[in-house]
Parts: sequence; C-alpha cells; structure tokens
Amino acid sequence: MSEKEKNTARKVSLFSRLFGGKQAKSIFEEEQVQSPSKTVIKNFVSNKLSVGAVLILVLMFAGVFIGSSFMTLDLSYAESSQQNVGPGLGLLSVPGDLKDNAVSLSAGSTFSVGADKDGNVYVWGHPDISKTISMEQIPENMGKVTMVSAGYDHAIALNDNNEVFCWGNDRLKQCAVPTNDIAAHGNVVQVLAGYQISVALMEDGYVFYWGNTALNDVMISSEVQGTIAKVALTSDALIGLTFDGSVVYLGGQKTAYAAVPESLQSGVVDIAATGSTCAGLLENGEVVVWGNITKSEGTVPAVDGKIVSLAGGRYHYVGLTDAGSVVAWGDNAFGQIKLPSSVSEGITQIFSGFYQNYALDEDGNVHSWGLKGYVFGTDGLGRDILTRLVHGGKMTMTIGAIAVVISTVIGIIVGCLAGYFGGKVDMFLMRVAEIISAMPFLPFAMILSSIIGNSLSETQRIFLIMVILGVLSWSGLARLVRAQVLSQREQEFVTAAKAMGVKQSAIVFKHILPNVISTIIVNATLSFATCLLTESSLSYLGFGVSLPRPTWGNMLTGSNNSIVIQNYWWQWVFPALALSICVICINTIGDGLRDAIDPKSNER
Repeated sequence: MSEKEKNTARKVSLFSRLFGGKQAKSIFEEEQVQSPSKTVIKNFVSNKLSVGAVLILVLMFAGVFIGSSFMTLDLSYAESSQQNVGPGLGLLSVPGDLKDNAVSLSAGSTFSVGADKDGNVYVWGHPDISKTISMEQIPENMGKVTMVSAGYDHAIALNDNNEVFCWGNDRLKQCAVPTNDIAAHGNVVQVLAGYQISVALMEDGYVFYWGNTALNDVMISSEVQGTIAKVALTSDALIGLTFDGSVVYLGGQKTAYAAVPESLQSGVVDIAATGSTCAGLLENGEVVVWGNITKSEGTVPAVDGKIVSLAGGRYHYVGLTDAGSVVAWGDNAFGQIKLPSSVSEGITQIFSGFYQNYALDEDGNVHSWGLKGYVFGTDGLGRDILTRLVHGGKMTMTIGAIAVVISTVIGIIVGCLAGYFGGKVDMFLMRVAEIISAMPFLPFAMILSSIIGNSLSETQRIFLIMVILGVLSWSGLARLVRAQVLSQREQEFVTAAKAMGVKQSAIVFKHILPNVISTIIVNATLSFATCLLTESSLSYLGFGVSLPRPTWGNMLTGSNNSIVIQNYWWQWVFPALALSICVICINTIGDGLRDAIDPKSNER
C-alpha cells in the first residue's frame, strides 16, 4: 500500500472514531459486545421454521381482526334457501355456449337454468340438491325449449310443442305435471317454479298449479280462472295480473299479500314478487310494493324515464326502463342491487331470482350480477362459513390472549413472592398452587360456567370464560418462576441491592424479574396455544361462548353429526384447520424462542 493510501486509511479511521462510525470487528469481538437480546433475536431469526410460523400467525391475526371490521356479522341471520351450499364462486358462471344466444334465464336457490336460441338447456352453480338428486339430471328429449324457470329445489321448462317438463326434487309432487289437463286448455304462455310448487299459465287465462299446496296459499276461485295474463310467486303465495290490468290475490287466506292496494285495481302492466313482498307496475312507470316489507323492497329509487318491466329476487327487485337501462332496489347483502356498468344501456330483458340477476342486451349477450357463491360454503342455517370463521377467530384469539395475560400476571406475582421470601410465604403459596393444579380443569370449568354463566349476559359470560381460563392456569408458571427466582436471589447483584437499601418489592420486580423474563415469554407463548384449545373445547362442549356468536370451538359443535361429517365436510374442515394451524404456529414459535434463549436445548 502506498503512503498516500495509508494516510487516507488513517483519516477514515480517525473520522470513524470521532463521529461514531463502526469499525469492522472479528466474530469473537462482535460476540463480546453483542447484547443478550440481539443474540436471542439472531438465534430466533436463523430458525426458518419459527420465522415462518410467525408470518403465518401474523397473517391470521390480521385476517381475523382486520377482516372482521369489513365482514358484517348478523347474529340473527338465517336463510333457508342457502343451507349447506358447498364452497365455490360459480353461481354466476354462465356457460360459454349460452353467453351470446340466450332466450330465457332463471335463478334458483343455489343454481341457475338457461335456454339458448336452439332450445338447449343449461344448468350451473351448485346443482346438487342431495346425494341422489341433481339439477344436472335434465330430462331427455325435451325438444326445443323456449322458457325455463328455477325454483327452490326443482326447475320447469316449456318447449315449442307446448309441452311442460319438470326435474329436480319431486318429494311433494312439484314435478308431477298435469299433462292431460294442460293439453285440454291450449297453449302455455308462462311456467313458474317456486318453493315446492309449480305453476303453468294458459293462453286462455287459466292457471294450473301442483306441488305443496299446504305450505303455499294457492286457491284460485272460478271467477278468477280464465282472466289471468301473468302470475308471480312469493315464497308461499301466488298473485295474478288480469287481462284488464288489475292485480288479484290467488289465495284463500287473509295475509299481507291479500291486501292489494287500491291503486293496482286498474292500469297495471306488469307484476313481480320477492320472497315476502309483491309489486305492481302501473302504466306511468310507478311501482307499488306491498306485503311483508323487511329489506327496503318498498323504497323504489328515482329513475330517468320510466320502468317498463319488473323482476323479483329473494329480497330485491330489478326494473327495466324505457331507455334500456336497469334499476334495482332492496336488500344488497350479496351485491344483488349493485349494478355493473354493462347494464346501463341496450338491455331488452331482465331475469331475477333469489340472489342472482341476469340481463339480455340487444345482441343476445348475457350480463350477470349478484351472489357469486361462498368461498368456504355455508352451514345448516345458510350462514357464510368464511364470515363466521373470521369473527370466530377474533373471539377465540381474544379470549385466549386475555386469559394468558391473567394467568401470566398471577403466575409472576405468586412465583416471585414465593421464590424470594421463601419460608411460610413459599409454603402457603405453593400449597395454593398445588390445589389449583390438582383440580380437573375442564370439568371444573364446565361446572363453574354452567352454574354461574346461566345468570349472566352474553358479554359477562365471555368475560367469565376469560377469567376462568386465566385463574385456573397459572400454577405451572408460578412454580417455574419460583425456581428461577430461587436461583437468582443468591446472586451478587441482589446482595448489592439489599446493601444499598433498595426496597424488597423493587428487588423482586425490577432486578430479579427482568433476569427471568425470557422464560416467562416462552411459557406464556405456549400457554396461549393451550388457552385456545381449552376455549375451543369448552365452546365445543357447549359451556363456552354461546351460539349464535361464533368461535372456532362452537363452529365445530355442529359437525358432531354423522350427516354433516359425511355430506358437508366444509362445515368442520375449515374451523378445525384454522384452529390447528394457529395452535401449531404458536407452539412452533414457543419452541423457537426456547431454543433462541437457551441454545443448549438443541443438544438435548
């Protein structure tokens, strides 16, 4: 090295020393100046398995705590039409051959049916009604189909030879088509599938219906027969539009549907129905809604121009304006009234049913919007598994975390006092710890929760579960802390602190405790996983958080059934998988922390 380079190196070294620059050190020098915390972090980061577990756990925490703020959980929600729907997002997946030449479309509870210009019939979505019944079992030799309608668990079709076909669930004879009676009345102009009932409207205004007439209030009087131009079905009733433009109720009971508004006694051009309401469209474009209005079905928005035709879903309506645009109102839980930009013009026909909507434009192209499906499926009450999984994870993790905090605080205090003071204090505290640890945990927690929990509100019950888990799980940590404090209290720094007159409480919690904190962290991490499993066990057994509020434990309660296990695997696989992954990650992190704090443990 030249003299000039040596001078430059000296200046750099001097500059570094003056202004805090760090000089490179050998591995032995670096190890001597590295703090214990940095050593622990370095050892932990070198464990790829533990780091991966941390990342997965962080993602799960973010998913349940952040996701729950975006996913609304309605504890009173139940939807019979969406029960036990399998995972998937194919409810709006219109077959490619149908997308540009459809003539008739209809959405059922979990499936949709369509017919193209050549008379071919297509089914998509979740077509399996049961293990033996599938909507894909389309009747053969139907000819050229011109109209289709999908109901709750069956479908009906009309071909160009005036023949009516039904398929799907026929348990209540909703597919037993009265072929001879229909043939005697001429041409069929409309077919309709509802909840366990089917309807056929004839050209002469005569209405035929078959299926479950006990559940559906259908009782058409002889005065009305022969005057009907169009029919519409709610979930349990039938209304009709007469040739002279008036709306009539085609039932015999006094229900909310029977009270047809006076404004619909004349001048009506179209009718539609949702699951619990009916609507009539007047010549001036005004829409009048009546029935059991619960989901804003009666709040008709202002439109440019006027509405010329109507269609109804489960809890919403869709209207077509004279300008060729679509308007929708009512419930929007699944985006069924959130219109795509493609339906703002050029639309000629609209179809709606349950939670899916379809529209045909001038070129015959199909536009769809609404419920695409459920990522993790639904449960026996039609509730979204993913939403309940997120909110259930938040509840389970919160209970586990707070229980660990309670048990850790108690364990630290008891262990420190017993280890430092010894004697009678140690004897008393350790006997108490032995009594707590000798209790059969789950039976005791179940008994206590059952006796006290029944008289508490839901929030108080959740708080009680946290306290029970925390109060009954501190004994192991207390013994561990006691052993560590016993070894630390004889150290020189404790003797020095006593000599300086430091208070005993300060010696215990400010001087001794920081030296055993690493052991506490490891134990608390592993206890967190145990608390998650214990809470899930209590909820699974019915003594934890009560339904309908979800936790991962009580979500598994419904899977304690051979029918669910065999047929609806998604209802127990996803909660069990989430709980398993969370517990495994926490245990892996705890093992990684133990190895990082005590590298010699790898040799054992």
